[in-house]
Amino acid sequence: MQTKKSKSFLTFPIALGVFGIINTEFGIVGILPQIAEHFQISASQAGMLVSMFALIIAVSGPFMTLLFSGINRKKILAGVLAVFAISNLFSAFAPTITALLLFRLLPAFLHPVYFSVAFAAAASSVAKEQSATAVAKVFVGLTVGMVIGVPITSFIGDQFSLKAAFLFSSIIHAIALVGIAAFIPSLPVKSKLSYGEQLTILTKPQLWLNIAAACFILAALYSVYSYFAEYLKVVTGMNGKIVSVMLVLFGASGIFGNLQAAKYLSKNRVKTIVFYPLVLGVIYLLIFCVGSYSIPMIAIIIVWGAVFTGGLIVSQTWLTSEAPETPEFANSLFVSFANLGVTLGTALGGWFLAHMGTRQITWSGVLFLVLASVCIWLKIKLPNEDKNDSRQRPAKI
Repeated sequence: MQTKKSKSFLTFPIALGVFGIINTEFGIVGILPQIAEHFQISASQAGMLVSMFALIIAVSGPFMTLLFSGINRKKILAGVLAVFAISNLFSAFAPTITALLLFRLLPAFLHPVYFSVAFAAAASSVAKEQSATAVAKVFVGLTVGMVIGVPITSFIGDQFSLKAAFLFSSIIHAIALVGIAAFIPSLPVKSKLSYGEQLTILTKPQLWLNIAAACFILAALYSVYSYFAEYLKVVTGMNGKIVSVMLVLFGASGIFGNLQAAKYLSKNRVKTIVFYPLVLGVIYLLIFCVGSYSIPMIAIIIVWGAVFTGGLIVSQTWLTSEAPETPEFANSLFVSFANLGVTLGTALGGWFLAHMGTRQITWSGVLFLVLASVCIWLKIKLPNEDKNDSRQRPAKI
């Protein structure tokens, strides 16, 4: 019989796997110049390694998750990590840029599968009231991967070699794989729904409002964060070294934000999602008003980092709460539409930056927050067809 402490530990190898996959996705940004030089290609050609990876995730997520639904979750987690470990190993010795692109993009199809199953497995490994906290611990792996993935991969590439950078990712996946194999119990799917039954959730208007809200929240987050360094350099007047420190500070506070958001969600999910856009909106207004002053901006960055990463689990919980009967498929929808939100946010933030100036990018975030709030309000006001259904299972993420 597993103790509460041992159950809590189960999330750590899963979170390490998340870190490894996020490091594979974003860490390569730090070594793109070396890749371009090594293979004698342009920077834009090297950038395809990033953009194509994200595109595959956004397009294939729900379909790949449906394909693997019904398979033991432990086998899926271990299998995906094995593919990523082998992919990074082969990438380290890729003879051409075409081979590197192939080795990198093939596992991208499994990226959303791992995330979808990881969230569901973490939530189901603990009692229902602790599920948000368990998922938040998995999100810590994502946060750490986003914050230190790029600098650590860049450091390894600069200090050792391009090959060493890929081998580092391979080793991380291998360690996570061993952890899952050794410590995660078998996680069979107790009741497998057919593909048609899982797709039926797409007919629910409430779900689409939750999807739209989650997508707009991610767009609001990344429409401003994508130009974090540019804003601090141009508006606040910080140099490159200080900006790097600010990025680390932002990410460190984000770890706290994940866990704190989980506590609020556990207490009152609806109130948390209602107030989240308002809190982030206030932060954006403060950035606009005092963005040119270093000391206030440092204080804002600490709070911003916590609120930013808290938004990931808030939007994930809100989306998946409308489809508790298909947790993996619902999580795959989150992964896909989150990537769509990142794309929309980055595009609109870039438009504001180019046409209205760096200081104005905060308004792109505010615009998406307004859209998210409208979707949340409509969802709350829309009658829930399942509200009086005594057979309805309790919502979980």
